[in-house]
Formats: sequence, C-alpha cells, structure tokens
Amino acid sequence: MVCRHNRELEALVQEAKKMTEKGKVADYIPALAESEKNSLSVTIYHAENTCLSAGDDDQTFTLQSISKVLSLALVLMDYGKEKVFSYVGQEPTGDPFNSIIKLETVNPSKPLNPMINAGALVVTSLMKGQSAKESLDYLLGFIRRLANNPEITYCKHVAESEFRSSMINRAMCYYMKQYDIFEGDVEEVMDLYTKQCAIEMNSLDLAKIGCVFALDGKHPETGEQVISKDVARICKTFMVTCGMYNASGEFAIKVGIPAKSGVSGGVMGISPYNFGIGIFGPALDEKGNSIAGVKLLEIMSEIYRLSIF
Repeated sequence: MVCRHNRELEALVQEAKKMTEKGKVADYIPALAESEKNSLSVTIYHAENTCLSAGDDDQTFTLQSISKVLSLALVLMDYGKEKVFSYVGQEPTGDPFNSIIKLETVNPSKPLNPMINAGALVVTSLMKGQSAKESLDYLLGFIRRLANNPEITYCKHVAESEFRSSMINRAMCYYMKQYDIFEGDVEEVMDLYTKQCAIEMNSLDLAKIGCVFALDGKHPETGEQVISKDVARICKTFMVTCGMYNASGEFAIKVGIPAKSGVSGGVMGISPYNFGIGIFGPALDEKGNSIAGVKLLEIMSEIYRLSIF
C-alpha cells in the first residue's frame, strides 16, 4: 500500500521537528549513533484500510523496545497469563528501562514488568524454538503477519553492535538466573534478544501493527485474528502504564493513548478501534523517548482529541 502524504500532517511534523535540536541519538549502541538526528516521520493507518503519512516516511528503523510488546503478545498466546506472569510482574516502575536496582530490592528478584529490559529478557527466554534461530524465525513470522509484510527481517549491523555492547543486559540475565527467574542459556537469549530488537521496518509497517492492536488483535487488511482479544488488551494496558519508560505517567497525561517507544526513535501509538500510528524520530530525550515524536503526539492528541482518558 502507498500512503497518501497529508499537508496538514506535514505541517504538524515540521512544528514538532523543531524539538530535534534538544535531543540526542542513542550512542550506547554504536550502530544507532549513525542515525540522522533531524529526521521525523509519521504514518497513520486507519481501521478502514486508508493511511496518511508525512515526513521522511520511506526510512526504515529498528524496533528496539517496541519489540517487547510483540514478543509479549506471542508468549502470552503460547503459554497464558498465569505462567508468563509467574516469571515477570505487572507493575510500572519509576526507574530507567535498563536499571538493575529493582532486581536487588524486590523479592524474589522478579522483574517488575515486561517493558523494562530485565522483564523483556525473561519474556524472550520463554519464546518457543529449539535454538535462537528457530525462535527468531518464529517471532519474525508473527511480526510479518502483524504488518502483512513478508519482507520484514532484522538489521545484522545493528544486531551485531547491540550483541557486543549489551553487558548490563547480560548482568541482569545472570542475576535473575541465580534466583531461577531466568532459565535459558544467557548467550543464546542475548543472541535472540539483540536480533529481536534489530527487527527493521518503516512507519507504515509500524502503524499497521498499531492498528491490529487498536482492533483488539484483528488485522484490518486480512481480517485474521492475529492476536487474541484478551492478549491485545493486556498489551495495550502495559503500553499505557509502562510503554514510554519512566515517562509513562507524564505521557498518559499529555497524550493519553497506549504507546510504546524504542531507543532507535520509533514510537507505536494506538487510537483504540480507530487507527495505529507509526513514528520515527531518532533524536531522544533524557528518558530515551523520541523527543520530536512525543511532541508530535502531544500536538496530535490536542488537535484530534485522542486521549482515552
């Protein structure tokens, strides 16, 4: 599908783009430091299979933490709530996404939620497959169905860069292994997790996936129930409470929609029963969210009254 460029949306992108001067691209993953700081794009995919876009919407980017929502949905459908939430909690945290402190202070060292790195690593370790490659192929198959795009794959350059630099994530895995929260082989899970985070798409793919969640798991194009209604509900709830890292509360007040960000600058937003939003703006604020992307969502929420609250 080719999205129609929208003049009104383009004006909003240009307004929000001014914020990129105050942001900084992620550089703790070396490959992400190569991103063009001033980029900003948005695609809105409606339930009736129309879409609008603005900005540099042909650019591709890696999902990073947005992938946590998708891996969670898959694992919940495979194992059910009771098993998954015996390994990972359901509570928001005020700490950064890569913080280890709560693992030491919360008994029995169970990650607070699946949107922080510790929780996402546990979720990834549960994914079906006899090897990291099998598990990745399984996840990619699911994501291709969500986006209705068989071409989606991962960026080897970003995955390799993340794998080499993910020492804090490794430390969390070993710490949780001590308490039987994490059961997989650490290096194998790190291989899978870094490739999961490096899955690459454009803003149309991301908006379409957002629309699937908006429609309680039903794909607007294919009509397939890709995600069960209850799992879609759980994922959207986590996006509201934990999706924008430790800025989730402020985001809920200013924007008021389920959303998930990644340190590549991607943001997936959801207007329930209406449309999905895919945004890419690699300049980040101090919390790790796209600074211009969040500003764009604030403007859109005010103009179009998007808040669910």
